[in-house]
Amino acid sequence: MSTILCSAPSCSTDAAEALQGFIDTHPRLVVLTGAGISTDSGIPDYRDRNAQWKRKQPVQHHDFMQSLETRQRFWARSLIGWPMMRDAKPNTAHLKLAEMERAGHIPLLITQNVDGLHQEAGHQNIIDLHGRSDRVLCTECTAQYSRDQVHNWMLEENEGFKHFQATAAPDGDADLENIDFSLFNVSNCPICNGTLKPDVVFFGDNVPRDQVERSLTQLQQADALLVIGSSLMVYSGFRFCKRAHEWGIPIGAVTLGKTRADQLLTLKIDASIKNTLEQIR
Repeated sequence: MSTILCSAPSCSTDAAEALQGFIDTHPRLVVLTGAGISTDSGIPDYRDRNAQWKRKQPVQHHDFMQSLETRQRFWARSLIGWPMMRDAKPNTAHLKLAEMERAGHIPLLITQNVDGLHQEAGHQNIIDLHGRSDRVLCTECTAQYSRDQVHNWMLEENEGFKHFQATAAPDGDADLENIDFSLFNVSNCPICNGTLKPDVVFFGDNVPRDQVERSLTQLQQADALLVIGSSLMVYSGFRFCKRAHEWGIPIGAVTLGKTRADQLLTLKIDASIKNTLEQIR
C-alpha cells in the first residue's frame, strides 16, 4: 500500500497529486463516501482518528421500534439536531464528485450518509445505502412524510422543549442529556396511528439487498473503488472493499485516520478531504 500522510495544509498538493494519479490510472471509479466528507458542511462525524466512537452509539433499530422511551429521546433530540442537517450545504468535495460524474469518471456513487448533500450538489447516480433523513415512513401503513412536516408536528406538541440547546450530533441528532424525555409527546402516523421512523437504516437493521446487489454489479465493472471519508468500521460499507479485494480491483481511500480496510488498500491518503479534492482536475 502506498500511503500519503498530510497533517498540514502545506502538503495538500502531494495528496491531490497522488489522488489525481489514481484517477488517471483508474478513470471509471465506484466511489463510497462516509461521514468525513460532510464535516466541512458542518455535520459532525461518528469516530475519531483511531476509529473509536466520539459519543454514544446511535440509536439501535430494535430499541427504536420496541421502546417508546427510546423514541421519545430520539425525537426530542432531533428537535435540535434536525435543523442543523436540513440547513447544511454541500462543500467543495461534494461539488467535485458531481463534476467528476459529469466527466464520466463516476458511474456510481454509494454513500453511507443520510444527509442528501450529494444530490444537492448535483450528483445523479447515487445509492443512499443507509436511506435519507429528510423522509419519514410509517412502519405500519408505509405512508411517507417529509421530515420537516413531522418535525413541525413534534414542535407543536412539545412547546416546553423549544428552548433547549445542545451540540449537534450526526444524522440529525443532538447531544441533549439530563432531560426528562418522558414528558415528550411523540407524534404517530395521522392515517393509522402507527410508529413513525426516519427513512434511514438504524444500527442493527439491514441494508436493502437490491441496493447491495446493484452496487456490487457496478463495482465489478469499475476500474477501481475510491473510499472518501469513511472508517469502514460498519460492515455495510466495508463489504465493498472486501469484494473489491477478492476481485483484484484496486482500492484507494481519502480519509483521516484508521480504516478497517487499511490492509486492503492500494493507496491511502490521510489528509483533508476538502483540500485534497478541490485541487484535482
